[in-house]
Amino acid sequence: MPEPVTHTLAVPGADLTYDVRGDLQDRPVLLMIGSPMGASGFPTLAAQFEDRPVVTYDPRGVERSTRTNGTGELSPDHHAADLIALIETLDAGPVDLFASSGGAVNALALLAIRPDLVNTLVAHEPPLAAILPDSKEALKACEDISETYQRDGMGPAMAKFISIVGFEGEIPADYTEQPAPDPAMFGLPAEDDGSRDDALLGQNLRGCTSYLPNFDALAQATGKLVVGIGEESANQLAARGGKAVAERLGLAPVVFPSNHGGFLGDEYGMPGKPVEFGAKLRDVLAR
Repeated sequence: MPEPVTHTLAVPGADLTYDVRGDLQDRPVLLMIGSPMGASGFPTLAAQFEDRPVVTYDPRGVERSTRTNGTGELSPDHHAADLIALIETLDAGPVDLFASSGGAVNALALLAIRPDLVNTLVAHEPPLAAILPDSKEALKACEDISETYQRDGMGPAMAKFISIVGFEGEIPADYTEQPAPDPAMFGLPAEDDGSRDDALLGQNLRGCTSYLPNFDALAQATGKLVVGIGEESANQLAARGGKAVAERLGLAPVVFPSNHGGFLGDEYGMPGKPVEFGAKLRDVLAR
């Protein structure tokens, strides 16, 4: 795989950093995105597509993409505007788009606004708590995580986040009344370092999980959309969000190997099944 060439793009409120592997004249370009995961999460998956150009990027406020208008919470619409600017800057025609987690939510916002920029979108496990049958309970749990972060800092809040991410099935009404998980269980600090600018907990959590996609617009673009879920995470919140999107649009979700991060190699020490995942993604895009 060619070494990535790094570029920057100034957009309102941020300076975005993105990486290009291969020749953009070869079409279609494959854009891989997450949120708050940045480009550092995709080298293993990108390496499986040596036959085509691959672009990855850091969303605003993540890793190398710095915000120029201060901090505060972001919405998928902010990220969709950034993606529009990025794709137009690439000047490579409509792209194939693999979008994971919060990136899948942002990509759905993009597809609703500018379907002309997308050839095929594979939206893998968008954590859309607001459209679940148990949305009230799920959103309450997300709000509790946000409040915990503002009150107690990263460790206690991230412990709650990890717990809800792996929760199987619908969120019970008394979920937030149950004993809080110990941060030490996940190797997290219990003490508060005073920072409140975490890309997940401080910037994207509430805007992402509470987002309501424009299903009227998406219904006009279902031919461009594939909703993916993990075979091992199918009953967890993010995959359930994907199922809910698919159901609203009359689509059948496509099952991918492994779990929510099934495409990962050793990027974060939690490998999925990246070879099998990449083969499935290649097959889906070919169809």
